Amino acid sequence: MITLNDVKAAAVEISSYVRRTPLWKNETLSTRLGTNVYLKMEMFQKTGSFKSRGAFNQMLARGKDTLDKGVVAVSGGNFAQGVAYASRMLGVDAIICMPEGTPQNYIDATRGYSATIDLSPDIQTAIIRYNDLADQGRAALHPFDNPHQMAGAGTVALEIFEDLPEITDLVISIGGGGLISGNTVAIKGLNPQVRVWGVETEGAATMKTAMDAGEVVNITPTSLAKTLGAPFVAQDALTIAKEHLEELLIVSDKQAIDAQRFILERAKVLPELAASCTLAAAQTIKDRFGPDDHLVLLMCGGNDSVANLVNYAQMA
Repeated sequence: MITLNDVKAAAVEISSYVRRTPLWKNETLSTRLGTNVYLKMEMFQKTGSFKSRGAFNQMLARGKDTLDKGVVAVSGGNFAQGVAYASRMLGVDAIICMPEGTPQNYIDATRGYSATIDLSPDIQTAIIRYNDLADQGRAALHPFDNPHQMAGAGTVALEIFEDLPEITDLVISIGGGGLISGNTVAIKGLNPQVRVWGVETEGAATMKTAMDAGEVVNITPTSLAKTLGAPFVAQDALTIAKEHLEELLIVSDKQAIDAQRFILERAKVLPELAASCTLAAAQTIKDRFGPDDHLVLLMCGGNDSVANLVNYAQMA
C-alpha cells in the first residue's frame, strides 16, 4: 500500500517531465453549488490527462537495463498516450497493445508520440499480446494497478493542497482506481479531515461492484465514459476506498454529458466525461456542502473527440 511519502517521492522524480496544472476557482459553479468550487485542470497535463504522471513514475522506477529492452502497455485510452509520451521523453522504445475499435483520436495521438501500435481483435487478445511481449523482456506497465502509477497520480493532490490548504472536499472519478488511490492517500495524509468523494458512471461501476461483493469483481463496461471503462478495480484501491471514502456516488451517462456541456458553456473548457461526472455527482449532494467549504472537482482528462460530442448532442 502506498504512503504519503511515496507520493512525495514521486513528485520529485517526475517534476522535470510533467506540468503543474492550475487550480481555478469558478464563480458560476460556486453559486450553483452554494459553496466555493474549484476545478483542478489536470486536463491541461501533458497528453491531456493525469496518466502521464504515473507513466513517468513507473518508468523512472525501472533501471536503465530494464528500460533498454523497451516497455509495453495495454490501453485504448489515456494511459496509451501517457506511456507513449513518457517513452519518447526518456528515449525508450514503447509498444502499446490496443483492441480494434479504439477511437481513432487515441490511436493517432499515441502514434504521434512515436509509440508502436499493436492492434488486436479485442481487449482479451490485446492483453494476451501484452503478456507475450512482457515475457520477451519488455517492462510491463499497468494503467492503474501498480504502486508507482498510484503514487504518480497522487501528485495531483500535492499540488491542490499547496494551492488550497483550506480544501475541505475533493471529488474524484474512479476507473481502475489508480487516481483515487494516490490522491486519497496524499490528501488524507496532508489533512485527514478532507472529505474524499468517489464517482462512477452507471456501466463503469467497478468500485461499487467490488464493494457490494466484498471483493474485486470483473465487469464488462458499457458506459460512454470510456476512460472509466476498466474491467476491474485494483485491490489496493478497494482497500483505500473502504477506509477513506466519504461516499461513493453513481451518476448516469446523461448526467455526465449535461455536466460536460455546462462546463463547456460556462468555464469554456471541454473535459471528458470521466472528468465532468465529478460535477454531476457534486450536484446530487450539494446540500452536504456549506458556504465556507472549499470543494475541488478533479478534471482528470480532456481527450474527448469531436465525433463523441456530436453523438452526445444527439442524445440530449
